[in-house]
Amino acid sequence: MPEGHTVHRLAAAFEQAFGGQRVRTSSPQGRFSEAAQLDGMVLLGAEAVGKHLFLLFAPSDDVDRGSPVVRHVHIHLGLYGSWTFAGEPGFADAHAIGAPRLRIGEQEEQLDGGGVSDWRRLVPRPTVRLRIAGPQGLADLTGPTACEIMDAQERQAVLDRLGPDPLRADANPARFVDAVRRSRTTIGALLMNQKIVAGIGNIYRAELLFRARLDPFVPGNELSAGTLEEMWEDLVALMTYGARTGRIVTTQPEHRDIEARIVERSRGTRQNGDEDPDVVSRERSFYVYHRQTLPCRLCGTAVRSTDLAARTVFWCPRCQTARRRRAGWTREHPAAPWALTPGSSGEAAA
Repeated sequence: MPEGHTVHRLAAAFEQAFGGQRVRTSSPQGRFSEAAQLDGMVLLGAEAVGKHLFLLFAPSDDVDRGSPVVRHVHIHLGLYGSWTFAGEPGFADAHAIGAPRLRIGEQEEQLDGGGVSDWRRLVPRPTVRLRIAGPQGLADLTGPTACEIMDAQERQAVLDRLGPDPLRADANPARFVDAVRRSRTTIGALLMNQKIVAGIGNIYRAELLFRARLDPFVPGNELSAGTLEEMWEDLVALMTYGARTGRIVTTQPEHRDIEARIVERSRGTRQNGDEDPDVVSRERSFYVYHRQTLPCRLCGTAVRSTDLAARTVFWCPRCQTARRRRAGWTREHPAAPWALTPGSSGEAAA
């Protein structure tokens, strides 16, 4: 499932590709018949809140975003959803975001000349829930958990049930701190609860807890406000980097070549730009995520994994022993002469 930084990248891609333009909308699959109501409207913009994407449609480009005539298309990609883009050069920075998918046209009927030379002639696959086409390109949505039209009140109801989003300017970290400290649920489970904090997925959970030296099974109400405030600051830095680059990188440069391995599933952990030799590879990007049974990069102890909140949590049983005390990489690790700076994304420090 895409984590929050990916959805923010999607919102930026839609702003770039279609913002302020009159677009054509359709549902080749037929499961989003409401697309006909939007056909010919202007896409005013896009908004990301945690793992939720909202596309704003209006009759004209001079309509205020708060007007009752604005229609909000709410999309949650879930585990299998994906957007793919095709168009003229420079149309969109990304060609696919979400679950792994082929680029639009790769399995379509070949056009004259033996290749896809005109995006306007691309026939949508029968699984496309929603197609949006503008003057310079198009975007196809497949496999989402949710794709529905909402009014302003329904949109607000979605926002009201979400915790603060570290990538939004209106996020209030005090809500996160207070919600965690009121709960006896483990911090590892709370971080996956979108009502506590919006946008965190399994990678950010595992890596954030490692960087904070926190035992995933500590109850939230045992943590100090200072510890949680430091975690929030670190999360903002990590997710901001992820939104900018499309990659989650949590390791400091000096640690990346230590035990540079991960234990991948058959499909592996894919990130934006994996094919680029100049980016930090996924084998060098994480401290504990998908590193179960491998030696910890800092202390050499075998990384462990178990189920927590319906997902697998990864942690180092030696490094992550902090419970009630303030946790942070402000002092040297007991088994290694390295110190991490709270709030640093690693890659930014490279």
